[in-house]
Amino acid sequence: MLSGEPMDFSRINQATAQSFNEQKNLIKRIGKGHAVHCQQCGQLLQLRVPGKDASADSQRYGIFCPKKCTDIELEFEA
Repeated sequence: MLSGEPMDFSRINQATAQSFNEQKNLIKRIGKGHAVHCQQCGQLLQLRVPGKDASADSQRYGIFCPKKCTDIELEFEA
């Protein structure tokens, strides 16, 4: 492995890009109001966004599964 040949990261890069695109599409579907279920447990995913009722910094925002299988934290600008 240390023979001086460059490492081939193409499979890792491909898997990373695929995962990114799947998450991006999931965020789009939920943002449009579609019901999306967790791929692991089948529970309905919840979108949590900043609002008047949210406590300052203690609240995490994003897309979450009630059983915590899916946990996509998102940043929002005011």
